Amino acid sequence: MTARWGMVIDLNRCVGCQTCVAACKHENATPPGVQWRKVLDIELGAFPDVQRLFMVTGCQHCEEPPCVPVCPTGATRRRADGLVTMDYDRCIGCAACVVACPYQARDLGGAPASAYGGAPTPPERVRAHDERIGVATKCTFCVERLDAGLAAGLTPGVDAAATPACAASCIASAIHFGDFADENGNLAALLRDNQSFRMHEELGTEPRIRYLYETPTTPGRDADIGAAAAAEPLAGRQQRWWDWKGAMNFVCGGLASGFAVMAALLALGGDGDPWFPFALAALIMAVGLGSLLFKIGRPTRALYAALRPGSSWMARELWAASAFFPLVLLGLLAPAPWVHAGIGLAAAAFLLCQARILHAAKGIPAWRAPHIPWLLALSGLLEGAGLLAVAGLAAPGLVAGADMAPAAGAVLAAAVALLWHRYRRAAAAGAAGPAASAALARITPWLHGIGHALPLALFAAALAAPAPAAPVLAAVGGLAAIAGGAGWKFWVVLCAGHQQGFAVPRVPRRGSGAYAAPPRLEVA
Repeated sequence: MTARWGMVIDLNRCVGCQTCVAACKHENATPPGVQWRKVLDIELGAFPDVQRLFMVTGCQHCEEPPCVPVCPTGATRRRADGLVTMDYDRCIGCAACVVACPYQARDLGGAPASAYGGAPTPPERVRAHDERIGVATKCTFCVERLDAGLAAGLTPGVDAAATPACAASCIASAIHFGDFADENGNLAALLRDNQSFRMHEELGTEPRIRYLYETPTTPGRDADIGAAAAAEPLAGRQQRWWDWKGAMNFVCGGLASGFAVMAALLALGGDGDPWFPFALAALIMAVGLGSLLFKIGRPTRALYAALRPGSSWMARELWAASAFFPLVLLGLLAPAPWVHAGIGLAAAAFLLCQARILHAAKGIPAWRAPHIPWLLALSGLLEGAGLLAVAGLAAPGLVAGADMAPAAGAVLAAAVALLWHRYRRAAAAGAAGPAASAALARITPWLHGIGHALPLALFAAALAAPAPAAPVLAAVGGLAAIAGGAGWKFWVVLCAGHQQGFAVPRVPRRGSGAYAAPPRLEVA
């Protein structure tokens, strides 16, 4: 029978000593600022009903890990025994897995540094892991210890040498490691005799860490966290891995692909040779993709990102771009309707991939919202219509069919405004978390005004205005649509990208006041 390695952590026993944290850092030689095993110090309630709780967190080694399918290279893998591991030599440092993790369990390795400042000390140089620089890192349940122990005939969870360092070092026996598939093992006994929960079960990740909150002598209760969920240490931190360079790909990619789709539709309708719109779209898309080379940790491995088109939308995006650019070149050299259709399809595929990349980041509630793919797709088309209007005014001899932009832009502006309203309403209802919801609330008035209402009004005015004024009104409306699209994408990525917070649905009944444990029964 294949093992199913996992952990059971007893919230009643953890004393917050941080021994597991130190053991993890010593065993894995993680650099300053990167810690795979953490202990949250949680304070609940208000005087006199208060409770202090310690909670061990880290990679949950999920049955359905959201970090695996988003990896474009296959560097993040799930073994048959359930361990989620890293191939540091294949990772490109795109951080797709980092933002996909709902447990804040991943990080990107930075340049070598010393815990004491300055250059690394000799012991730090001896244990340096150059293969982790610029790539994603995470807890692997000390897979090297585990495999070596199994090869030596040891029993993980029983023999310390075959057990993850955090569990082997726990002074309170709060961390238990073992095989969930073993019905007679240590984990099965713990779960049989005590009540437990798994973090974020609603996300369908099926985590392999279970938390005990109730024992025969200590009853449990609902956590009743309330406003504490918006504060440290439970709140999700603002992601910092997809910065402005990552946002640039969504801004330029959406604008370019939307513009190319519009140009292809007009070309198929018989409105001249769209060589200039296609060339301009290719240039803008190249700028967006080029910005990613400055974002990923290992840019020399960039082509590895095409290895997983079966599951990774990032890999599919690269494949779509690989079809788009050659088709644009072919269209410049030998224009034909079938080439124009191919360019439009490749651009539409690229836009679809971008819409799904952000949505696949399950660790960011504001990104995984069901409205996000539609917002990115429709906004890209709106921006494309806007650029068509701008290009039609700036280079009327090179852009045919620009007079169609106002009608398309007006419809798309109304659709995007309605969709953003629903997205913002869902966020305010709690879907995105309090911090992200507040960030979205700050930009909404500006976005509705500049990115939605202004383009809609100007496009509508262009439809009714006489010929000399219509192109000008349409172009100004197009600029507003482009500005609105760029603004909300930058804002959602950089300001509303708060990670999923930690969840503590049930806790031991232990504290003071109403949280105090009931008196123990007298034993006759």
